[in-house]
Amino acid sequence: MNAWTLAGFGMNAAMIIMAAGWAIARRIKNASYLEVVWSYGFSAVVWLYALIGPGDPVRKWLITGMATLWSLWLGTSLLIEAMRHHPAETRRYVELRKQFPKRPWLMFFGFSQYQAALLALLSAPFAIACSNATPGITGWEIAGFALWLVAIGGNAAANFQSSRFRSDPKNSGKVCDVGLWRYSRQPDSFFQWLIWVAYFIFSVGSPWGWVTVYCPLIMLYFLTQVAGISPAFPGPPKPNHRSPNTRVNEAGGA
Repeated sequence: MNAWTLAGFGMNAAMIIMAAGWAIARRIKNASYLEVVWSYGFSAVVWLYALIGPGDPVRKWLITGMATLWSLWLGTSLLIEAMRHHPAETRRYVELRKQFPKRPWLMFFGFSQYQAALLALLSAPFAIACSNATPGITGWEIAGFALWLVAIGGNAAANFQSSRFRSDPKNSGKVCDVGLWRYSRQPDSFFQWLIWVAYFIFSVGSPWGWVTVYCPLIMLYFLTQVAGISPAFPGPPKPNHRSPNTRVNEAGGA
């Protein structure tokens, strides 16, 4: 089974996952949970690749662990946030409802399938790695894993520093400028983007892995053009800049 056949299975799985997510969201009358399902969906798809893919066990389970940890961490964070605001929906879905006032849930179903396509498209690095049966780990894969560790650690540190800063009543209304936030306007988003750079680098160790360069480019587009985060990630925060804890999903159309 080659990478493209494996990716086809992933596309079908993503469509089913997001359709089920839409049914759940409709039942509880909160479309914001589609983002949660989208995030967890990466774990399901990459495990499918690992279980049926012919790749070298070390390689495919390493990339599966990387993708699963990120997926579960992001999905759980979004789940906690969605539960905290339930039954209210996030701004993105409120705006979508305004654009389609007559049949919003029909529109949300179409949106869920768009999310499925995006999930499948972004999971290509995992399919490629899980289909590579060449024994051993290459330098590209070691480099990708090392960068992933840095990106995961940096993102966790940025989120922790932001949460601790905002939890102090003395900092109410102030701009977070401690730790990594002293050097970047959006360190959490920058490290989220680096995670996708790491997945791309890891996939370069397999045949056709280079084609997945579009994955970090897509995420960069969503972060800068959809979420409205400055493309100049590095740099000190501006005086009037807010420092929200932006998630990949909020930037990634999911």
